[in-house]
Amino acid sequence: MGQQERHSLNLIGFALPVAAAWMGSAFCAALGLAALALATLGPGEHGTIVALKATARFSFLLFWLAYAAGAMTTLFGPAFEPLKRRGREFGLAFASAHLVHLGLVAWLTYIGHAPARGVFLFFGVAALWTYLLALFSIPRLQKALGSKGWWFLRVVGLNYIAYAFATDFLGYPQFGSFKYLVGYLPFAALSVVGPLLCLAAFVQRAAWLRKTSSRQTG
Repeated sequence: MGQQERHSLNLIGFALPVAAAWMGSAFCAALGLAALALATLGPGEHGTIVALKATARFSFLLFWLAYAAGAMTTLFGPAFEPLKRRGREFGLAFASAHLVHLGLVAWLTYIGHAPARGVFLFFGVAALWTYLLALFSIPRLQKALGSKGWWFLRVVGLNYIAYAFATDFLGYPQFGSFKYLVGYLPFAALSVVGPLLCLAAFVQRAAWLRKTSSRQTG
């Protein structure tokens, strides 16, 4: 076996436990939040809804870092490069933590308080994108999909998930209340800032490519 092949195997052996550690840690943290809410408030509708809100916010923070880290690096420089390098781990951690949230949705349905059909459909599509992205983050599947296919999957999937979170956080009607200021405003702000950062980074990269192209053809 050549030196390059051994190096590749070492990288694979190192990357898998790191990703698994992120996923396991995120799942356990989300499970702990849910267990705390259910133990404190009971496993009925109220306790389950509080657990759903807690796990949604935890999952969102992981998703936001996966979603916006690349844009922040483009706009603000290498200080955010460590976050960008961990983008895949943040994304997989989000998918893992979100399993707890989906389990709570199933429990809420089981105890007779199922969300409306439209809610199921809208957020179900977001969950589908979540696990499609996680599946195709596997290098072999990503390579089979191709760079254009992976780009399309990421752009559409990540932005749909971001939109789903924004719909949830921006839809709370009681603006100005203490509950809104604590439980919704920080997450609502991030749900707006994230897409704006991505858009600004896209414009900056497009301008740079245009300038580079004009220099080469000038």
